[in-house]
Amino acid sequence: MDFTPSEEQAAAQGLAARIFGDLSTHERLTAAGTGTDAELWKELCAAGLPAAVEDVGLLGLVLILEEQGRTTAQVPLAATCVYGLLAVAAHGAPEQRERLLPGLRDGTAVATGAFPARGGVHIAEDGALYGTVPWVPWLRDATHVLVADAQRGLWIVRTGEPDVTAVPVETTAPWSAGRLVLDGVRGERLGNGQPGAYADVLATARTAFAGLQAGVCAGSLARAVHHTVTREQFGRPLSTNQGVLLRAADAHMDTEAIRVTAYEAAWRHDERRAREAQALTAAWWASEAGKRVVHAGQHLHGGTGADLDHPVHRHFLWGRQLDAYLGCGGEVLEELGLLLARGSQEGAS
Repeated sequence: MDFTPSEEQAAAQGLAARIFGDLSTHERLTAAGTGTDAELWKELCAAGLPAAVEDVGLLGLVLILEEQGRTTAQVPLAATCVYGLLAVAAHGAPEQRERLLPGLRDGTAVATGAFPARGGVHIAEDGALYGTVPWVPWLRDATHVLVADAQRGLWIVRTGEPDVTAVPVETTAPWSAGRLVLDGVRGERLGNGQPGAYADVLATARTAFAGLQAGVCAGSLARAVHHTVTREQFGRPLSTNQGVLLRAADAHMDTEAIRVTAYEAAWRHDERRAREAQALTAAWWASEAGKRVVHAGQHLHGGTGADLDHPVHRHFLWGRQLDAYLGCGGEVLEELGLLLARGSQEGAS
């Protein structure tokens, strides 16, 4: 395994770091409230970052999303790349790729996904889709939704259709989410309904959002380090307190665990190797360890961490939202255990 970024991946990460660092400031995030920063999204698309994902692969996307997570930038980058660009490029029919990819590359189309399949969407005898998905990230921005039905078939649904309703929902993190209601809409099946498409998109999503969590945690920890180094108590910096040092060290190790497991899952995807277990491992670390890191980041700020207007609180909200979105640690660990047990039984037989 070699996670060293290629020249193209490093360039994309560097460009993302510059744009997010310059534009996703505390002041702009405060002004955006719970909505998306439309100007930042335009800047990212003008720089060609979404389009670059097809060239830099999933590992490149993870590196870009780390930079987004550091600043908790409110743009639908992860959803559009995972449920739009990569899903259509990998599983779409040639006509779908030709029709849908240009808009997803330049940002005029925004995608999200009603994932994972939890039995909320069903296909009627006439082929229409019915059901409700309680919340879908960035649904209020989306022009297209990749919907997984109860049988794990994948459908592309346009949000502008009369039989599609997006009801605004406020979640822990400001992800412009919404409740998706399908009332007999005619979806467009992604590709030819390949049996492995759902599992592939789900593994890709878990890996990408784990990368986003690595950035969220890194940003939270960086703020905590700066606070404890610059704030003094009893004539010396807080960072010289052994309890503070140990808490920060644990948070650093957790962040690195999230990062390396996300890198491994992404690398295996790009190398076309089996990765379902690795994607679940990355999701588990992002959920369980991510929760610990953002709690530590807020705690190390002392009373300042309780200020809802302080930047570190935003990292806390994102970390908890990603924990929930990835399935929470217990659910993911159960799925991973069943997968490993199934593999052991197949090997024994």
